Amino acid sequence: MFRHQKELQYEVKVERPDPMLARRVQEVLGGQFGEMTVMMQYLFQGFNCRGEEKYKDMLMDIGTEEIGHVEMLCSLISQLLDGASPEDQAKAAKDPATAAIMGGIDPQHLLVSGLGGMPTNSNGVPWNGSYIVASGNLLADMRANLHAESQGRLQVARLYHMTKDEGVRATFRKMLARDRYHQYQWMAAIEELEEKNGVVVPATFPREAEEEAQTEAYEFWNLSEGEESGEGPWATGSAPDGTGDFVYVTKPVPKGQIPCPKIPSTVLHHDLDKKTK
Repeated sequence: MFRHQKELQYEVKVERPDPMLARRVQEVLGGQFGEMTVMMQYLFQGFNCRGEEKYKDMLMDIGTEEIGHVEMLCSLISQLLDGASPEDQAKAAKDPATAAIMGGIDPQHLLVSGLGGMPTNSNGVPWNGSYIVASGNLLADMRANLHAESQGRLQVARLYHMTKDEGVRATFRKMLARDRYHQYQWMAAIEELEEKNGVVVPATFPREAEEEAQTEAYEFWNLSEGEESGEGPWATGSAPDGTGDFVYVTKPVPKGQIPCPKIPSTVLHHDLDKKTK
C-alpha cells in the first residue's frame, strides 16, 4: 500500500523562473538515469524480491523515497516554468548558440503539459520501461543500482553548475546528498552479497561446467594499438575470487572458424548468386 503525503521531502523554492533550465531538468526526471528510472527499478526489484526480507524492505524503502524525488522535480520544473509564454520561447531562440543547442523553451512544456514536468528526457523522448533492470538476481541488481545512482548523481552535479539560482541549487544539494548515500547503500549491499556468494554473477552456475574454458576466464586480449592496457590491474595479478591469475596476450589470434552460412531459399529474396562448381 502507498500513501501520499502533501509535503515534499525537501523544500523546493526557486528564486526566479527559468524555462531553459526547466528543459534541462527534464533529463534527471525522465531520462535514462533520471528519478523515474531509479524509482521504477527499485520498486520492481522490491516487488519481485524472493530473497531475505531485509533486501526487499530496503528496496521498497528507497523506491518509495524516489517517488518523492519525482514529485520534487515536477514541482521544481513547474516553478521554473511559471509565467512562461510562446513569446519567451521566440526570444530565447534568437541567440544562435541557444537556438542551436536548446532550440529555445521546450514547446511541449507549453503545448502538452501546461507548464508542468513530463515523463520525458531533456529532448522530449518519453521515458522507457526498458531503462530499468530487475533481474531477480540480487547481486546483479545491486550493481545495476550502483551504476544508476552514479550516473544520476553525475548528471545532477552537472546541472548544479548550469544555474546560479540558489533555490534550485539547494534542491540539487539535497538530491546530491541522498544520491551519495544511495551509492553507499548499494556498495554495502554488494559487499555483503559478495562475501556470501562470491563476486561472479550468477554464483550458482557450476564451475565444473566451465572447466574446458578456464583459460578464457583470465586472458586479457590486446586488440587495440599499443600495449598500455597491460598496465592495469585487470591484466596482471590474481582474479578477485582468487581462482586464477590474469594473463596479458599481446598478439591474440582467432580461435574459431570462418563462418560459411548456407545460401537461403530464393523466396526470401536475398538476391544472391548461388555458387556453382
